[in-house]
Amino acid sequence: MIAIQVASIIASFVVFFELADDDVVDPDAVAKMMEELAAELETLDKGFLRELIDAFAIVAEEDSGKVKEVVRNIPYRFYLEEALAADDPVRLAELEAIRDARD
Repeated sequence: MIAIQVASIIASFVVFFELADDDVVDPDAVAKMMEELAAELETLDKGFLRELIDAFAIVAEEDSGKVKEVVRNIPYRFYLEEALAADDPVRLAELEAIRDARD
């Protein structure tokens, strides 16, 4: 339950930063905040991080269109699966292949 609440809070901020016009939010400030958020997310307890990653898919279903896409892509954008697999070179290679195929 808490992971869904935290995912919803994070999603709100990410959606705002991603979809706000440049005249509303400075793009350089957005980039800095996103980097800081990514760094903080990577330090989360691995068990909670797994729950949080899964929660973004649930939270994304509450929206549609561009917002849904932004929320669904948070784990991908912030390399959260890679953070979980930091000690597993085989899984990291799999994730890199997935990322290469997706990009």
